[in-house]
Order: sequence, then C-alpha cells, then structure tokens
Amino acid sequence: MLPLLMLVAFVLVPIVEIYLFVQVGSLIGGWSAVALLLAVSAVGVWVVRREGRRAWNALVETVARGRAPERELADAAVILIGGALLVFPGFATALAGLVFVLPPTRPLARRLLMLYAARQVRAAERRLAEQGMPSGMFPPGAHIPADHPGVRGPVIRGEVIRED
Repeated sequence: MLPLLMLVAFVLVPIVEIYLFVQVGSLIGGWSAVALLLAVSAVGVWVVRREGRRAWNALVETVARGRAPERELADAAVILIGGALLVFPGFATALAGLVFVLPPTRPLARRLLMLYAARQVRAAERRLAEQGMPSGMFPPGAHIPADHPGVRGPVIRGEVIRED
C-alpha cells in the first residue's frame, strides 16, 4: 500500500497539477493562474489557522472535562493533513486540502482517516499474531498469565511505584 501511495504522491500528483495549471492558465492567462494559486494558498492558510485554533480549543476543553478527546484528535490530524496539502502549490492539492479543513466536509475526511487508521491497526495486529505476539492490548494493571504466548522469559511478580 505504501509504495502505491508514494507513486501517486511523487509521480501522478505533479502530473495532474501541471495539467490543471496549464488548463487554467490557458483559460485565464499564466499570470492570472499564478495569482489564483497564491490567493488560494493565502485563503487556505487563513482557514487552517482559524480551524486549527478551533480544534485546539475543543481539544483543551474536552481534556479539561476529563473525557477522551478521540474526535478532537482526529479533527486535529485531518486539519494538519489539509494544511500540508494547502501548502503545496497546485489546484488539486488545494481542493483536497480544503476538503480536509473546511467544517462542512471535515467529518467525511475524519471518517475516512479513522477507517484508514482502523485498517492499519488490524493489519498490524495480524502481523503480530503471525509472529506469535499477543494480538490484543492489555489494560494497565491487567494480569497477564505466565503461559501467555506473548510472555517470554521468567515472570517476576511485583508492584510498580512511581515517585513523582
């Protein structure tokens, strides 16, 4: 999956961007196309700053309430990806970046990111299971039996004391 993603990122995206720039430039003129790219980037930076600030405030508020900031962290990741796409010059990446950053379309991008992350976690668990490692995560303080397949070496019973 990663080699395909790298092929798309480094070969196909520049080809698409050059094609779109030539098409837009032939319609509105070369300098106008450059000005449009700069304007789109400027608007994108402004939107990323505004939405990034909102996402940060929502994250801080959620943590202050004592809740797990799952949605807020996903929003922050989506805004970060969108911001990176907006930094790259080009019409296609700017459009994709705006889809990731703008509030009406961000939930769709967040869902896609969450589905991708869940698929990656399942693939990692499968790889660990194939290697004989424990497939699930144990909660803190859980009792792990000495005969568990992921336990190697002698088991020493004890208690961890943290001095902060």
